[in-house]
Amino acid sequence: MALRATTKLDLLKSVPLFEHCSKKDLQSIAQIADELDVRAGKTLIVEGERGREFFVIVSGEVEVRRKGRKVATLGPGSFVGEMALLSKIPRTATVTAISPVDLLVITDRAFLDLLNRMPELWLKVARALAERVGADDARDGES
Repeated sequence: MALRATTKLDLLKSVPLFEHCSKKDLQSIAQIADELDVRAGKTLIVEGERGREFFVIVSGEVEVRRKGRKVATLGPGSFVGEMALLSKIPRTATVTAISPVDLLVITDRAFLDLLNRMPELWLKVARALAERVGADDARDGES
């Protein structure tokens, strides 16, 4: 799989963690995103384990399970594991490819190295994260 640069940028732009990033920021993030082909049946994320990478689905489908129960099927444009880029908390679900899957993968180490080279990116990512936590808190308050 060899993605066009614009396709990579479009996929990354759709990730809420990167919503405040400029085109230049997204280009830098795209440079550290590796392309990976995965066979059906391959487990990408294991619930309870420490995460070290983030995945964006380019093609194919994955199944998401929590405590053994299926909670979602995700396809192209979806993403999983973004919290692993910034936190060492255990994974909250197991994610398995249910078809051959093409992915973009960003490791926590590569992302932290990028943030250290581009300190202005820290603020943009932190703002997106704070907004996400705030939205989750507001939703929890509605129930």
